[in-house]
Amino acid sequence: MSRIGLTPPDWLVRNLQPQHSPVNRAAVARASIAMSLPLAIGLAVDQPEYGALASMGALSGVIGDTADAYRMRILNIAIPQLFGAVGITLGSLVYGHGWTAVVAVTCVALVSGMISTIGAVASVSGLLLLLNSVVGAGLPMPGDWWLAPLLMTGGGLLVLLLALLAWPLRSGVPERTAVAATYRTVADLMAACGHAEYDEARHAVTQSLNQSYDLVLARRARHHGRSPELTRLLAQLNAITPVVEAAPAAHLSGEPLAPEIPETVRHLARAVETGYTGPIGLSLPVPVSETARAVDHALRHAAEVVAVPDVDPRGIDDRLGRPAALGVRAARAARNVALSAASWRYGLRLALCIGTAQALVSIIPVPRSYWVALTITFVLKPDFGSVFSRALLRALGTVAGLVVAAAVLSQVPRGGWDVLVMLLLAPLIPALTPRGYGYQTAAITPVILLLSDVLNHQGTALLMPRLLDSLMGCGIALVAGYLLWPESWHTRVGDRLADAVADTARYVESAFGSAPDPAARARMRRRLYRDLSVIRTEFQRALTEPPPTGRRAAAWWPLVVAVERIVDATTAARVRVRHGAARPSAAEVEQVVLQLRELADGLRKVDVLYAVRTDLTGPAGSVLEPLRQEVAAARAVAQPA
Repeated sequence: MSRIGLTPPDWLVRNLQPQHSPVNRAAVARASIAMSLPLAIGLAVDQPEYGALASMGALSGVIGDTADAYRMRILNIAIPQLFGAVGITLGSLVYGHGWTAVVAVTCVALVSGMISTIGAVASVSGLLLLLNSVVGAGLPMPGDWWLAPLLMTGGGLLVLLLALLAWPLRSGVPERTAVAATYRTVADLMAACGHAEYDEARHAVTQSLNQSYDLVLARRARHHGRSPELTRLLAQLNAITPVVEAAPAAHLSGEPLAPEIPETVRHLARAVETGYTGPIGLSLPVPVSETARAVDHALRHAAEVVAVPDVDPRGIDDRLGRPAALGVRAARAARNVALSAASWRYGLRLALCIGTAQALVSIIPVPRSYWVALTITFVLKPDFGSVFSRALLRALGTVAGLVVAAAVLSQVPRGGWDVLVMLLLAPLIPALTPRGYGYQTAAITPVILLLSDVLNHQGTALLMPRLLDSLMGCGIALVAGYLLWPESWHTRVGDRLADAVADTARYVESAFGSAPDPAARARMRRRLYRDLSVIRTEFQRALTEPPPTGRRAAAWWPLVVAVERIVDATTAARVRVRHGAARPSAAEVEQVVLQLRELADGLRKVDVLYAVRTDLTGPAGSVLEPLRQEVAAARAVAQPA
């Protein structure tokens, strides 16, 4: 008997598959304390509703408590709390005002959606602005108008206070740990050279470099290069880059590297992590080829930089460009949001969904109707992945969370027991969030229901309205925020790849033609690898969409990998030339650049891949031969049957 009909589709399996990420034990402890302490204080002073509001504010702080560096924690938690305070105030002012409240919340949704496109901190800020305005417009707040924003902001700042307790003792440790982790991923990359695991290791290195540069440069923008520790960390990051560049050449040689090489990189990682600056003994094999000389030279240079106690900041270039001052970046972001078609488009999508939800629940009596808009806000986020996937996972996570909430609300007496339950449930939020959105929803749902019960004392009567509202919100988001916008389910995936291919053509010209200065070329390469990493992530998200979007993304996936290999082959050729190989002629370079530009132009014109025959020939033994093979392979990618 065939079982084909019982096999779930690939896109559904990808959606339900949990992600494997380490649990942040410190964040788990902070969540437990920050969300239960306000509740305990509220019960102690016989004002449990005040404690519940502060715990709701702490919940938003827990959701934003994702940064490693202490200065970034201030931005990730404090700034969104200010927007949340504005949101709860605006919502409270229009509570009970009928269609005025509908219009006001819809306008807030437009602004929230537009600012959410700026970046990670702005996205969370926009989220809290809209969430709290919806709550304020849907629930009567206790006390004077200023009390609710004060309590909720205080709860969020309690999370920040707990997150900063160790700052005096561990200042700079997260950045140093991140740089050491990058060195370890590079060690894994060198060990994977010549093996099938190379591509996966290369992607891990790119992600680790992105994270480390973001952490170090985010702090260095504040210090303007005056911090010796941060200058040294940036120098160490720059020093590992030549090792990363040498890896493609070593991999293309087809021979695994000597085990002493990855072990040397791990030795350097330990020195970075501990801050060691003494002499570093190296035990490296004698190089016998251009590739071996490149690896040897890069490792010895990295060891010299790691061992130097003081680094002159004037000699350090930022491989992503030095960040501008905060005021300049804020003004630039505001200008981009106001003039960006993408930000207006997303703002209008979110406003349409929220306006539809608010109008619907104004016409049809729905208990606790603000949950409909809350669901839409969580589902329809531009940087949180596929809307379809999030709607599906939201529904499944809500059902799972309701099972836990039903047990708590039916079996646990109200009062002091609520604090104990919160101590147990709150840590599940940071523990399960890295595993996926469905898991996060399952963890948040019983917490929100418990706090809601403290405010309105409805008990298990909250459960079915919560399920109904979540399903309504998911339905509105799918129709008004997904199906009505063809860009959501019919994305021209070739446009993003085409830009990357065009940038790759410029990188090839830079590597072998009349190149800019080495620092500019390094920034070009670093940005290109970062862009390819973002494209890879976006395509992986697209694979979770149902047909035809998921199937189309799967068809384009081999080309994503092919473009990454083209960049690797270019870097490998450049490394070989720098260490003794013959430089390719201008005609060879121009031939490859022409093929890449033709490929980029073709990708912008089609939605379906088709094979393109190309004859790339050149002198035997040229350093560009592997690059020509990769370009030919990319152009020969055909649409799967």
